[in-house]
Amino acid sequence: MNQKDIGNMDLQIKGKNAVITGGSKGIGRSIALHLAEEGVNVAICARGKDALKKTEKELLKKGVKVIALKCDIGNTKQLDTFLDKVKDQFGNIDILVNNVSALSLGDDYRDWETSINVDLLGSVKATRKVIPWMLDAGQGSILFISSGSGLEAGSPPAYAAVKAALISYSKTMAIQLAPKNIRVNTLAPGSVEFPDGLWELTKTQNPPFYNKILNTIPSGRLGKPDEVGKVATFIVSPCASWVTGTCLAVDGGQHKANL
Repeated sequence: MNQKDIGNMDLQIKGKNAVITGGSKGIGRSIALHLAEEGVNVAICARGKDALKKTEKELLKKGVKVIALKCDIGNTKQLDTFLDKVKDQFGNIDILVNNVSALSLGDDYRDWETSINVDLLGSVKATRKVIPWMLDAGQGSILFISSGSGLEAGSPPAYAAVKAALISYSKTMAIQLAPKNIRVNTLAPGSVEFPDGLWELTKTQNPPFYNKILNTIPSGRLGKPDEVGKVATFIVSPCASWVTGTCLAVDGGQHKANL
């Protein structure tokens, strides 16, 4: 295979249907845009209406079917309503990307409750809702967006704990669902910077901490959502058909452990 062949790789996902939770900004938005670029119909949800509408317009320009609904993933009723609407309109869900995060970075009980309810249980509930539909279809791909914080110590405790739990849950579900032709994987992004995101704010509000983190990244810079979005699009595609139960760090070398 030469470089030209690689550049023209067909990911074989045109016409598929995907759900991306927390899909209006940052990594979620990038994943949605890259999937749409490949001809995938995409459904996104988020709590903020303005960003949701802006991303919806961007997705529609790709010429695919788009559903963009306001939804609090931590609210089970809202989540069920969102997923049911997607199922009704798309007919099936082939790809589920559990990207949502409350980014609750403190260490009091409220931070723990929010992180568990949104990051962990929100993703678990969406997965449990969609699995029966994928079983009926005989195939599917589920991707969890965890974090490098879930791979090693040093991050805010509640946030790190739920990100580690997502990796564990993903591995368990991958083993259970592999015989059913449903793949389950996880990405663990490192520090990713984008407009109005956590790291852009940190760069202006707390430069010493930003520079401290920057110095831990061998690649010499923070990541971009686009770099995670491209990897996610490949992982959920049939081109990665023998990849399941994997947690892949996308971090410029930020995570340095062997495992």
